[in-house]
Amino acid sequence: MEFKDFNFKDELMQAINKAGFTEPSPIQKDAIPIVLSGKDIVAQAQTGTGKTAAFGLPILQNLRRDGSVEALVIVPTRELAMQVSDELFKFGKFLDIKTATVYGGTSYSRQIKHAENASIIIATPGRLLDLLKNEQITINPRFIVLDEADEMLDMGFLEDIKNIFKFMPKERQTLLFSATMPEPIKDLARKILIEPEFVTVTKKDMTNTNIVQSYYVVEEYERDDALMRLFDFKNPTKSIVFCKMKRDVDRLATYLVSQGYSAKALHGDLEQRQREEVIRAFKASTIEVLVATDVAARGLDVSDVSHVFNYQLPFDSEPYVHRIGRTGRGGKTGAAVSIVTPSEFRSLQKIQANIGSMMEAKVVPTIDDVKSKNHTGFMDNIKNQVVDPAVCNIIDSLKEEFDLSTIAYKLATILTEKDQVKGRNKIGKSHQDIAALIERLKNDRGGNGSRGRSRGPRRDNDRGPRRDSDRGPRRDGDSRPPRNDSGASRPRRDGESRPPRRDGDSRPPRPRGEGGSSRRG
Repeated sequence: MEFKDFNFKDELMQAINKAGFTEPSPIQKDAIPIVLSGKDIVAQAQTGTGKTAAFGLPILQNLRRDGSVEALVIVPTRELAMQVSDELFKFGKFLDIKTATVYGGTSYSRQIKHAENASIIIATPGRLLDLLKNEQITINPRFIVLDEADEMLDMGFLEDIKNIFKFMPKERQTLLFSATMPEPIKDLARKILIEPEFVTVTKKDMTNTNIVQSYYVVEEYERDDALMRLFDFKNPTKSIVFCKMKRDVDRLATYLVSQGYSAKALHGDLEQRQREEVIRAFKASTIEVLVATDVAARGLDVSDVSHVFNYQLPFDSEPYVHRIGRTGRGGKTGAAVSIVTPSEFRSLQKIQANIGSMMEAKVVPTIDDVKSKNHTGFMDNIKNQVVDPAVCNIIDSLKEEFDLSTIAYKLATILTEKDQVKGRNKIGKSHQDIAALIERLKNDRGGNGSRGRSRGPRRDNDRGPRRDSDRGPRRDGDSRPPRNDSGASRPRRDGESRPPRRDGDSRPPRPRGEGGSSRRG
């Protein structure tokens, strides 16, 4: 099936072709005909599968362009609001469609002015509800979309959403999209949708098949060493590193910069202006590593992320699905790498069971493994290199003093010196250690009281974070002290888990680019 089979308007097809889209993704193929038919829909699909186009294209097709606000898209975060606006602008640019973003942290008057002249409003729940309650805007949209509904539930926006619908017209088409379907979201769907059609991603397809998932088992103090070694071995072009807490994000971003990486932190304590600057720089490849919390990275849509690293495993499967969905987008391949400790192993297995896909157990590469890979790439570069005539004089001059073999050896040594691998040779657990961990957990589950089974790793993370029913403080602001491998709280010792500085590693940042907000297509 191709997009032309939907019989979209010529202006819409022009934008689709310009964006390079030919075949719809599974969620687009299933959802677009339902939305075009005018029916309500509940669609379960993970982030990065093309949900924005799945609801955006049929809405753009059916807009009357009568000067009123015809569509409202409600999203959990400011970043997602801007990204959905960008996407809808891209598809609607030849239809003369205006979009407006409404979110907290910016001028009310400016947003109200944009909203009055828009065909589509993309809004976060808190600011939108404020404007509706204070009668600063009055809208009667024909289409209402709840995007990333489970994220809005996690962030405490459920009551806001219910209140928003009190201001909405009864005659409307409502579209609900969510990566997961917890019971409160199902209950919300029953209340605000009318005889909806359901599009569901099966459990085995819950995670993108374009994403290769793997994990490495290390001790707590080895996390930094393991991350550096994996960077050396995998050589990511653009990556996101996820941590549980803001303090870990700040420390790790600073540490990566000290090791020669162009890295920035993204978390809830940053001002909105700082957050937007960081995201723009990451999109433009001015920075190569983004270190983030789950809350800060919600809705982050960057198409060329090659790797996602879980520096710490998330509390449960839902944030894991959202994290790894930042790579492998738009049909590209991606890699999701998790660094776990023995105490997190039960959580790892629970996540695997919930998402229905397997992560491959791997061993952190040794120094020789990294050198071998680098040398292979080095030889490939030499084979494919076109000779610059300007260097011939240099070689001719050197030939007066050295033979060609010696010149080649010296040049190769100079070029490979910058690839020196720092840190200990062996990091983390072996395949035998991992197999023993898995076997021990099997015995723990299968044993009985009379045999006296071992306790196995503590399950501190299984309980998940404490959640407020309203918006309250953000979870990524949790200020609990760090835990050691046993799960017990204790103060951090100075210098703990910080490997020796890799002063020899010099990776210069790659300068570039810029980004933007509300617009007209």
